[in-house]
Amino acid sequence: MIASRLGIFMLWLIHWLPLALQARIGNALGALLYQVASKRRKIGAINLALCFPEWSQAQRDTVLRRHFQAMTRAAIEHGELWWSDRQRINRIVKFEGLTHFQAAFGQPLILLAPHFIGLDMGGIRLSTEFSPFVSMYSHLKNPLFDQLMLHARTRFGQSRLVSRHEGVRPLIKEMKQGAALYYLPDQDFGAKDAVFAPFFGIPAATVNALPRIANLAGAKIMPAVTRQLPGGKGYVLQFYPPWDNFPSDDITADVTRMNRFIEDRVREMPEQYFWLHKRFKTRPPGEAKLYP
Repeated sequence: MIASRLGIFMLWLIHWLPLALQARIGNALGALLYQVASKRRKIGAINLALCFPEWSQAQRDTVLRRHFQAMTRAAIEHGELWWSDRQRINRIVKFEGLTHFQAAFGQPLILLAPHFIGLDMGGIRLSTEFSPFVSMYSHLKNPLFDQLMLHARTRFGQSRLVSRHEGVRPLIKEMKQGAALYYLPDQDFGAKDAVFAPFFGIPAATVNALPRIANLAGAKIMPAVTRQLPGGKGYVLQFYPPWDNFPSDDITADVTRMNRFIEDRVREMPEQYFWLHKRFKTRPPGEAKLYP
């Protein structure tokens, strides 16, 4: 607990620095973590080998090292989300394609926000200007950091977080009362309520809640992807046009469409996707494990 408090104090000090200097600190610490975090590095290496078998080992190693740097930089810059004022956050995170969002906001709406390292930046930036919002939340193991993340995600506007254990009903209730859903659907939570849909050609247990919630709430799906800019220049939250013909009458096809969209974005900025999660941990019956 003492180490956690010291870490939080250091992040508080760092958040006063210019963003470019914070980025340099994050990149340096990320390069160090790449060397010492052997277990997580191995998970990332397996994921990249599965998803990009056509790349050389040197290419995958480079992307993984850059991922550690981008992830660490984003973690350090979370201090901005915890303690900076609305005006500073709005300067750090810019919008692209905002007209897509403005045209749909106020109707039942799901923002599809895949697990790129800037997703908290985008979500909290949205809450500084638009409300109400609702999102699903998995508690962090560290109670101090968990408290800070809950504070950051709810301190602007009217935002509500629903625990993953509560299921989708509270989400739908909030949406019917006017809240837009900021939804992160692309991690492996086991076979329950999931279908095996291809992700980079590999069957991946993919939560099927996106088409189910869209159907129950009569909601549009609008992808919203946040990318980290180089050199400490902040982040950009990009809105995409809402999807037509979603959901369909084929839930597996819907989930496959979602995965394909995420694949396309990963190819655009592979170092920013969250590779340290065991995305392929749950296997179809009879398949061997892919992680040690």
